Amino acid sequence: MIKLKTPDDIQVMRAGAQILGKAHAEVAKRVAPGVKTKELNRVADEFIRDHKGIPSFIGFGGFPFALCISVNDQVVHGFPGEYVLKEGDIVSVDCGVQYEGLHTDSAYTYPLPGARPEVLQLLERTMDSLYLGIDQAKAGNRTGDIGFAVQSYVEKFGYGVVRELVGHGLGKSLHEDPEVPNYGKRGKGVKLVPGMVIAIEPMINMGTRRVVAERDGWTIRTADNKPSAHFEHTVAIFADSTEILTTHEYIESSYTYKWRNKSR
Repeated sequence: MIKLKTPDDIQVMRAGAQILGKAHAEVAKRVAPGVKTKELNRVADEFIRDHKGIPSFIGFGGFPFALCISVNDQVVHGFPGEYVLKEGDIVSVDCGVQYEGLHTDSAYTYPLPGARPEVLQLLERTMDSLYLGIDQAKAGNRTGDIGFAVQSYVEKFGYGVVRELVGHGLGKSLHEDPEVPNYGKRGKGVKLVPGMVIAIEPMINMGTRRVVAERDGWTIRTADNKPSAHFEHTVAIFADSTEILTTHEYIESSYTYKWRNKSR
Protein backbone atom coordinates (compact mmCIF):
# COMPACT_ATOMS: atom_id res chain seq x y z
CA MET A 1 0.00 0.00 0.00
CA ILE A 2 1.28 3.46 -0.91
CA LYS A 3 1.46 5.84 2.03
CA LEU A 4 1.16 9.48 0.98
CA LYS A 5 3.08 12.12 2.91
CA THR A 6 1.65 15.29 4.39
CA PRO A 7 3.33 18.69 3.95
CA ASP A 8 4.55 18.36 7.55
CA ASP A 9 6.05 14.94 6.78
CA ILE A 10 7.89 16.35 3.79
CA GLN A 11 9.23 19.23 5.85
CA VAL A 12 10.69 16.73 8.32
CA MET A 13 12.18 14.77 5.43
CA ARG A 14 13.80 17.95 4.10
CA ALA A 15 15.52 18.39 7.45
CA GLY A 16 16.60 14.75 7.52
CA ALA A 17 17.93 15.06 3.98
CA GLN A 18 20.18 17.90 5.09
CA ILE A 19 21.70 15.69 7.77
CA LEU A 20 22.10 12.98 5.16
CA GLY A 21 23.77 15.30 2.67
CA LYS A 22 26.21 16.59 5.27
CA ALA A 23 26.99 13.05 6.44
CA HIS A 24 27.86 12.22 2.83
CA ALA A 25 30.12 15.29 2.79
CA GLU A 26 32.04 14.02 5.82
CA VAL A 27 32.58 10.77 3.94
CA ALA A 28 33.59 12.67 0.78
CA LYS A 29 36.37 14.46 2.68
CA ARG A 30 37.93 11.07 3.46
CA VAL A 31 37.51 9.14 0.20
CA ALA A 32 41.12 8.72 -0.93
CA PRO A 33 43.71 6.05 -1.67
CA GLY A 34 44.92 4.38 1.53
CA VAL A 35 41.65 4.74 3.45
CA LYS A 36 39.81 1.67 4.76
CA THR A 37 36.13 1.53 3.94
CA LYS A 38 35.27 0.86 7.59
CA GLU A 39 36.61 4.35 8.38
CA LEU A 40 34.07 5.91 6.01
CA ASN A 41 31.32 4.00 7.81
CA ARG A 42 32.53 5.17 11.21
CA VAL A 43 32.52 8.81 10.15
CA ALA A 44 29.00 8.66 8.72
CA ASP A 45 27.58 6.77 11.70
CA GLU A 46 29.02 9.28 14.18
CA PHE A 47 27.93 12.33 12.20
CA ILE A 48 24.34 11.13 11.83
CA ARG A 49 24.00 10.32 15.54
CA ASP A 50 25.67 13.57 16.58
CA HIS A 51 22.99 15.45 14.59
CA LYS A 52 20.00 13.68 16.17
CA GLY A 53 19.50 11.23 13.33
CA ILE A 54 19.55 7.45 13.21
CA PRO A 55 21.40 5.52 10.49
CA SER A 56 18.55 3.98 8.50
CA PHE A 57 20.43 0.95 7.27
CA ILE A 58 21.55 -0.49 10.61
CA GLY A 59 19.24 -3.36 11.43
CA PHE A 60 17.28 -3.12 8.17
CA GLY A 61 16.79 -6.76 7.29
CA GLY A 62 19.75 -7.46 9.57
CA PHE A 63 22.19 -5.16 7.75
CA PRO A 64 24.92 -4.22 10.27
CA PHE A 65 26.34 -0.90 9.00
CA ALA A 66 25.41 2.75 8.49
CA LEU A 67 26.72 2.70 4.92
CA CYS A 68 26.57 0.34 1.99
CA ILE A 69 30.01 0.67 0.39
CA SER A 70 30.40 -1.06 -2.96
CA VAL A 71 33.73 -1.00 -4.80
CA ASN A 72 34.38 -1.47 -8.53
CA ASP A 73 32.29 -4.44 -9.72
CA GLN A 74 30.15 -4.44 -6.57
CA VAL A 75 26.75 -2.99 -7.45
CA VAL A 76 25.18 -2.36 -4.04
CA HIS A 77 24.96 -3.48 -0.41
CA GLY A 78 28.70 -3.94 0.09
CA PHE A 79 30.00 -4.23 3.66
CA PRO A 80 32.44 -1.61 4.97
CA GLY A 81 35.55 -3.34 6.27
CA GLU A 82 39.28 -3.75 5.87
CA TYR A 83 39.40 -3.03 2.16
CA VAL A 84 41.87 -0.20 1.46
CA LEU A 85 40.87 2.16 -1.35
CA LYS A 86 43.42 2.53 -4.13
CA GLU A 87 43.98 4.68 -7.19
CA GLY A 88 41.69 3.76 -10.06
CA ASP A 89 38.91 2.39 -7.83
CA ILE A 90 35.33 3.53 -7.93
CA VAL A 91 33.33 3.38 -4.71
CA SER A 92 29.57 3.70 -4.30
CA VAL A 93 28.44 5.08 -0.95
CA ASP A 94 24.76 4.59 -0.13
CA CYS A 95 23.36 6.08 3.08
CA GLY A 96 20.02 6.64 4.75
CA VAL A 97 18.94 8.77 7.69
CA GLN A 98 15.92 8.41 9.92
CA TYR A 99 15.03 11.76 11.44
CA GLU A 100 11.96 12.30 13.61
CA GLY A 101 10.60 8.98 12.41
CA LEU A 102 10.99 9.52 8.64
CA HIS A 103 13.67 8.22 6.27
CA THR A 104 15.63 9.74 3.40
CA ASP A 105 18.08 7.86 1.20
CA SER A 106 20.79 8.84 -1.30
CA ALA A 107 23.86 7.41 -3.01
CA TYR A 108 26.90 8.66 -4.90
CA THR A 109 29.67 6.83 -6.75
CA TYR A 110 33.16 8.30 -6.37
CA PRO A 111 35.99 7.68 -8.81
CA LEU A 112 39.42 7.80 -7.26
CA PRO A 113 42.24 9.45 -9.18
CA GLY A 114 43.43 7.13 -11.91
CA ALA A 115 39.99 5.80 -12.83
CA ARG A 116 39.92 5.02 -16.55
CA PRO A 117 38.13 7.46 -18.89
CA GLU A 118 35.56 4.83 -19.89
CA VAL A 119 34.75 4.28 -16.20
CA LEU A 120 34.34 8.02 -15.66
CA GLN A 121 31.95 8.00 -18.62
CA LEU A 122 29.92 5.26 -16.95
CA LEU A 123 29.62 7.40 -13.83
CA GLU A 124 28.69 10.56 -15.73
CA ARG A 125 26.07 8.78 -17.78
CA THR A 126 24.61 7.03 -14.74
CA MET A 127 24.30 10.37 -13.00
CA ASP A 128 22.71 11.84 -16.13
CA SER A 129 20.21 8.98 -16.17
CA LEU A 130 19.23 9.74 -12.58
CA TYR A 131 18.19 13.27 -13.54
CA LEU A 132 16.44 12.05 -16.68
CA GLY A 133 14.44 9.75 -14.45
CA ILE A 134 13.67 12.56 -12.03
CA ASP A 135 12.42 14.68 -14.94
CA GLN A 136 9.71 12.05 -15.46
CA ALA A 137 8.80 11.81 -11.77
CA LYS A 138 5.80 14.10 -11.87
CA ALA A 139 2.15 13.81 -10.92
CA GLY A 140 0.16 11.99 -13.59
CA ASN A 141 3.12 10.05 -14.95
CA ARG A 142 3.83 6.45 -14.04
CA THR A 143 6.80 4.56 -12.68
CA GLY A 144 7.34 3.12 -16.16
CA ASP A 145 8.02 6.62 -17.46
CA ILE A 146 10.89 6.93 -14.98
CA GLY A 147 12.26 3.51 -15.85
CA PHE A 148 11.97 4.12 -19.60
CA ALA A 149 13.90 7.40 -19.30
CA VAL A 150 16.76 5.71 -17.47
CA GLN A 151 16.85 2.55 -19.57
CA SER A 152 16.54 4.14 -22.99
CA TYR A 153 19.39 6.54 -22.22
CA VAL A 154 21.97 4.16 -20.79
CA GLU A 155 21.32 1.18 -23.06
CA LYS A 156 22.30 3.20 -26.13
CA PHE A 157 25.85 3.15 -24.71
CA GLY A 158 25.77 -0.63 -24.35
CA TYR A 159 25.37 -0.58 -20.56
CA GLY A 160 23.30 -3.05 -18.56
CA VAL A 161 20.40 -1.95 -16.33
CA VAL A 162 20.16 -4.08 -13.20
CA ARG A 163 16.67 -5.63 -12.94
CA GLU A 164 16.81 -7.33 -9.54
CA LEU A 165 17.24 -4.09 -7.57
CA VAL A 166 15.00 -1.04 -7.90
CA GLY A 167 14.09 2.29 -6.36
CA HIS A 168 11.30 2.51 -3.83
CA GLY A 169 8.94 4.61 -1.81
CA LEU A 170 10.04 5.68 1.64
CA GLY A 171 8.71 7.42 4.73
CA LYS A 172 8.16 5.82 8.13
CA SER A 173 9.79 2.74 6.61
CA LEU A 174 13.01 2.81 4.61
CA HIS A 175 11.40 0.76 1.83
CA GLU A 176 7.75 1.36 1.02
CA ASP A 177 5.57 0.98 -2.04
CA PRO A 178 5.83 1.64 -4.90
CA GLU A 179 8.79 -0.07 -6.47
CA VAL A 180 10.55 2.24 -8.95
CA PRO A 181 12.42 0.15 -11.54
CA ASN A 182 15.16 1.61 -13.72
CA TYR A 183 13.59 -0.03 -16.76
CA GLY A 184 10.09 -0.07 -18.16
CA LYS A 185 7.61 1.22 -20.70
CA ARG A 186 6.07 4.65 -21.01
CA GLY A 187 2.61 4.87 -19.48
CA LYS A 188 2.98 1.63 -17.52
CA GLY A 189 3.38 0.99 -13.82
CA VAL A 190 2.08 2.79 -10.75
CA LYS A 191 0.60 6.25 -11.27
CA LEU A 192 2.46 9.05 -9.49
CA VAL A 193 0.28 11.29 -7.33
CA PRO A 194 0.92 14.27 -5.04
CA GLY A 195 2.22 13.21 -1.64
CA MET A 196 4.37 10.36 -2.91
CA VAL A 197 8.01 10.35 -1.83
CA ILE A 198 10.24 7.97 -3.78
CA ALA A 199 13.89 7.07 -4.10
CA ILE A 200 15.13 6.94 -7.70
CA GLU A 201 18.43 5.08 -7.97
CA PRO A 202 19.87 3.89 -11.28
CA MET A 203 22.28 0.97 -10.88
CA ILE A 204 24.07 0.72 -14.21
CA ASN A 205 26.69 -1.84 -15.23
CA MET A 206 29.39 -1.30 -17.81
CA GLY A 207 28.71 -4.77 -19.22
CA THR A 208 25.99 -7.32 -18.63
CA ARG A 209 22.93 -6.45 -16.58
CA ARG A 210 23.25 -9.77 -14.77
CA VAL A 211 24.36 -9.76 -11.14
CA VAL A 212 25.39 -12.34 -8.54
CA ALA A 213 25.31 -12.36 -4.74
CA GLU A 214 28.41 -12.81 -2.62
CA ARG A 215 28.64 -15.22 0.28
CA ASP A 216 27.86 -12.56 2.89
CA GLY A 217 24.27 -12.64 1.65
CA TRP A 218 24.22 -8.90 0.98
CA THR A 219 26.86 -7.75 -1.48
CA ILE A 220 25.74 -7.80 -5.10
CA ARG A 221 28.32 -7.71 -7.89
CA THR A 222 28.25 -7.79 -11.68
CA ALA A 223 28.30 -11.27 -13.20
CA ASP A 224 31.10 -10.29 -15.61
CA ASN A 225 33.15 -8.40 -13.00
CA LYS A 226 32.91 -5.14 -14.92
CA PRO A 227 32.35 -1.87 -13.02
CA SER A 228 28.96 -0.67 -11.86
CA ALA A 229 27.76 2.83 -10.91
CA HIS A 230 24.96 3.92 -8.57
CA PHE A 231 23.47 7.36 -7.91
CA GLU A 232 20.32 8.07 -5.91
CA HIS A 233 18.04 10.87 -4.77
CA THR A 234 14.88 11.01 -2.68
CA VAL A 235 12.19 13.10 -4.39
CA ALA A 236 8.76 14.39 -3.37
CA ILE A 237 5.86 14.59 -5.84
CA PHE A 238 3.59 17.66 -5.69
CA ALA A 239 0.61 18.56 -7.86
CA ASP A 240 2.57 20.93 -10.07
CA SER A 241 6.23 20.20 -9.30
CA THR A 242 8.75 17.66 -8.05
CA GLU A 243 11.33 18.45 -5.39
CA ILE A 244 14.65 16.68 -4.94
CA LEU A 245 14.84 16.43 -1.15
CA THR A 246 18.35 15.01 -0.95
CA THR A 247 21.47 16.73 -2.23
CA HIS A 248 24.84 15.87 -3.76
CA GLU A 249 26.06 19.45 -3.49
CA TYR A 250 27.82 18.91 -0.16
CA ILE A 251 29.59 15.89 -1.63
CA GLU A 252 30.81 17.71 -4.70
CA SER A 253 32.06 20.69 -2.73
CA SER A 254 33.92 18.41 -0.28
CA TYR A 255 35.44 15.75 -2.53
CA THR A 256 38.93 16.85 -3.53
CA TYR A 257 39.07 14.97 -6.85
CA LYS A 258 37.04 17.07 -9.29
CA TRP A 259 36.22 14.30 -11.71
CA ARG A 260 33.23 15.63 -13.63
CA ASN A 261 33.85 16.05 -17.37
CA LYS A 262 37.29 14.40 -17.18
CA SER A 263 35.96 11.59 -19.38
CA ARG A 264 35.43 13.96 -22.29
